[in-house]
This record gives sequence, structure tokens and C-alpha cells, in this order.
Amino acid sequence: MDRAMMQSRAASVVSVYMRKVYLWMTAGLALTALVAASLAAHPDTMLAILGNPIALILLVVAQLGLVIALSAAVHKMSATTATTLFMVYSGLTGVTLSSIFVAYPIGSIANAFFATAGTFLAMSVYGTVTKRDLTGMGSFLTMGLFGIIIAMVVNLFLQSTMMDFIISCVGVIVFTGLTAYDTQKLREFGMAAPLEDGTAVQRGAILGALTLYLDFINLFLMLLRLFGGNRD
Repeated sequence: MDRAMMQSRAASVVSVYMRKVYLWMTAGLALTALVAASLAAHPDTMLAILGNPIALILLVVAQLGLVIALSAAVHKMSATTATTLFMVYSGLTGVTLSSIFVAYPIGSIANAFFATAGTFLAMSVYGTVTKRDLTGMGSFLTMGLFGIIIAMVVNLFLQSTMMDFIISCVGVIVFTGLTAYDTQKLREFGMAAPLEDGTAVQRGAILGALTLYLDFINLFLMLLRLFGGNRD
């Protein structure tokens, strides 16, 4: 009986934690989409921001800084600070992503989004129900992620269409796998979440939301690059 009660409590803790993770991930994605669409509706403002090299560099640095701060120091932050920084990051990402409305037709963006949502949902379910330990796969995919980053930097100079295609294909595989791996990892973390400590749970939920948010956004961008075409 005691064991059954412990298992029931663990399941309840995981459920509460993961609900918070998905809630904040969805809130972040919604803010990103709202900011991107709003800015795309005002092309002069968008051009003033994204067409200014200094502003663009500051934007990228700010996004990178927020991800590093949240990943490395979220346990030192108040719940309010962590949540605010995540939403600020989501908003800044929306500014950056507003450019896709210029580069791609709205139909291609919608198709890529729905394909991403379906893939993300399927891999989240897999990461939830599978009994297989995905740790080994996660390590392999992390190496693949670093490979993608290096290849993208190199291709900035080569401007190779074929390399861009290969990067997109590999990127879809990597971020699809990372979605399952990160979901499993977060559920394992959720089993030990101290529900009586609201601040700790919120911090963990924000970090989890950031992780899955990044998986979703990057999978979306890779699919958009692969199948989206362009306005030309």
C-alpha cells in the first residue's frame, strides 16, 4: 500500500510539473508568434531593427545572454525573475523571427508550423511513454547539434545550397530526437520536484519550458528551410 501511494504521489508530482512546463512553453511560443506577426505588419519598423547591423548584433547577443543566464543561474533567481527573463527572451525571438514573413509565403509558414506541432507532439508522447533510456541518444544528438552549428558557420562563407539542404535535413532529425530526449529528461526531473517549494517548481518549469521551446523553434526553422520555399 505504501509503495502504491508513493507511486501515485510521484505520478501526481510529474503531472503537475509537466503541466507547468507545457503551459509556459506554450505561453512563450504564443508571445513569439504575436511579436513576429505584429512586427511583420509594420515592415518599416522591422527593417529599422533587423536592417541595422548594430541593432541586430545587440538583439542576438541579448538572446544568447538570456539563454545562458537562465540555463546557468535559474536556481539562483526568484520565480518572478526567471519567468520574466523567459518571456523577454520569447519576445526578442519574435523580433528575430519576424523576418520569415518576408522570406516565406504565409502558407509555407503555416504548413511548417503544423508539421512542427505534429512532430513535436508525437515525440513528446514517445518520450513520455517509452521505457527505453534515451540518455545515449541524447549525447549523440548533442554532438550532432554542435556539428550543425559549425556547419552553419562554415556555410556563411561557402553559401552552398547543397550544404544548406543537408544542414536542414540533419537539423530536423536532431531536433526531433532531442524533443523525445528532453521530454524524458524533464519527466525524470519532475519525479523529484518538491511541490511544497513553489519557487523551486517554477524555476524548474521555466527551465524545462525553455528547453522544449528551443526544440520547437529550431525544428520549425529547419522544416521551414527544408520545405518552405521563398517568395522568389
